[in-house]
Amino acid sequence: MAVEDKHISNRIYLVALAMFLMAVAIVVKLTNIQWVEGAHYRKLAKERTVKNFVIPANKGNIYSADGSLLATSIPNYEIRFDAMAPKTELFQRAVDSLADSLAYLLGKPSHFYENELRKARAKQNRYFLIARNLNYTNYVKIKGFPLFKEGANKGGIIVAQKTIREYPIGKIAERTIGYERVKPDHTHDGKGIEWAYRNYLNGKDGKILKQKIAKGQWKPIRDLNEVDPIDGYDVISTIDVFIQDIAHHALLKQLEEYEAEHGCVVVMETKTGRIKAISNLGRDDSDGTYYETQNYAITEAHDPGSTFKLVDLMAVLEDKVADTSTVFDANGGIIRIHGKPVEDSHHGLGKVSLAHGFEVSSNTVMVQSVYKNYRNNPSKFIKHIESWGLDKKIGLELKGEATPKIPKPGEKGWSALSLPWMAFGYGINVTPMQTLTYYNAVANNGVMVKPQLVSEIKKWNTTIKKIQPQIINPRVCSPETLKKIRVVLENVVRRGTAKSLYTKEFPMAGKTGTAQMNYGNKSGSGMYYASSFVGYFPANKPQYTCIVVVHRPNTAHNNYYGADVAGPVFKRIAQKIFTDAPSTNEIRKIDRKIPKQELDYAAYYNHSQKKQNVIPDVKGMSGMDAVALLENLGIRVKIKGIGKVKKQSLQAGQNIAKNTTIVLELS
Repeated sequence: MAVEDKHISNRIYLVALAMFLMAVAIVVKLTNIQWVEGAHYRKLAKERTVKNFVIPANKGNIYSADGSLLATSIPNYEIRFDAMAPKTELFQRAVDSLADSLAYLLGKPSHFYENELRKARAKQNRYFLIARNLNYTNYVKIKGFPLFKEGANKGGIIVAQKTIREYPIGKIAERTIGYERVKPDHTHDGKGIEWAYRNYLNGKDGKILKQKIAKGQWKPIRDLNEVDPIDGYDVISTIDVFIQDIAHHALLKQLEEYEAEHGCVVVMETKTGRIKAISNLGRDDSDGTYYETQNYAITEAHDPGSTFKLVDLMAVLEDKVADTSTVFDANGGIIRIHGKPVEDSHHGLGKVSLAHGFEVSSNTVMVQSVYKNYRNNPSKFIKHIESWGLDKKIGLELKGEATPKIPKPGEKGWSALSLPWMAFGYGINVTPMQTLTYYNAVANNGVMVKPQLVSEIKKWNTTIKKIQPQIINPRVCSPETLKKIRVVLENVVRRGTAKSLYTKEFPMAGKTGTAQMNYGNKSGSGMYYASSFVGYFPANKPQYTCIVVVHRPNTAHNNYYGADVAGPVFKRIAQKIFTDAPSTNEIRKIDRKIPKQELDYAAYYNHSQKKQNVIPDVKGMSGMDAVALLENLGIRVKIKGIGKVKKQSLQAGQNIAKNTTIVLELS
């Protein structure tokens, strides 16, 4: 019995010791949590219940040269209600008025909103949805409604803002205007002007402190932001919407007619290098439609074919090893160099001048002019190419510019055939934009300017940065050479390969090109044609330079030459620019103030201020200005089209009724 009692006592002691040790451990752990790790756990608790959320800054707009919107950010608001935030007395006093206000703004009956608000209060809903997709004007209105005007803590209003990027002209010039996106790994990438000028456009994000109220639900702790966002600057592009529209549809028409794979067109202002239009269209094989797949004008380097023959002509004239009157024997349209044939597209040509050989795009004549004069010193010819910048990137701000390929003596790939093949545009790779830049120098009296897609950075009406035209090469050749070349380029259209484009009333100059891609491939696999035309207009006083390239036209048409496939696009663009908009330069001096317009504006402003309860006449106003004016009067607006208001559904002067909606038709 004594032994058994002793065992029981031992067990009790052991249990007591274990409990004592556990108590000590708990005290030590609590002390450690409170004093040693306390700061860490308090911080962790705060992070899980209170944290800063980013308020994205509004991106700046991208405008065309004529002031049209190409890309803009539209703020979009979601309003929710913390039904437990207001005190009972305040809620009961304001709920009726709040319901009336919501009914006026959102369109449903007042009793609907009152029932929903009371139901949310009864269910202790701290995240009740009031409205989604509100514009800024309606957001400002709803913030001033009864109860909500008391703010987040007293009134229970919860505001979530996001920004939507809109492109008013749709898919036109999509790859040049570009985009910026956030990838799944939270890194950013993009294309075009949006990406290249993101440091100006994006602004600086703000911060707002929010508290967790339920799973996945957060509400602002106070009315004011921790850090207010700073909006981005506006970017003024060189694109002219009118010329862009002409270029886009002219290219599209030709691609559809020839069932081509893809193509591009670029229109450059001769004096400044400013790109007025750039269109890049590729075919979707699933349905045959065309859309902007990639920026071919910049990212695609390929054999240029006969448009490269201008390099031959300029080099031999500059070095005075031949003149436009120098005679070459085309030998019926075929010659051999190192046993390999060089052929003309049309045989039968005999002894002709260098100028005529260029005009009819004779491979045999142009190859002879280069090979005979530079075969013993090909580096001399290559140095001309280097001096004109055709062996390196232009250095455009846009991402993805292709690297040109020019074979050089002593480097890998150079052979005895490199020089003669180069003379008619094979074995080399250049981009359409490079070719355009080179031809533009001829149109611009020998001055080579860098292509430019952006002219100005602005903050509202204040210029932050003015981007001036940049000269790459002040003189590509002598005035004597330039004069001869311009005559020959004009004769290409007058009587050469592009004579189908000639019109007596409107002089144009340029060069055709028809290149076989994968030229020299013995199996013939993968071979196809790329048709091109590059030139300037008017020929006597150039204002614009333009290049058109069409890849893989359907050869079933038995016509794949540059003059027939690409040339009509060039002609259509040139003629429509000068017949449809003869005085655009005068119209676009929008910064100049005209006294009569200023008086008219002042009178209209005074009139609109006096008559706040009637429908204003907004015909002739820009769509954005009309929307701002009407929404500030409490009128809901629906828009059809883009541009200026040509028709409004409600007559000007009539009284504004409750829940009024007006439909604006834009030109």
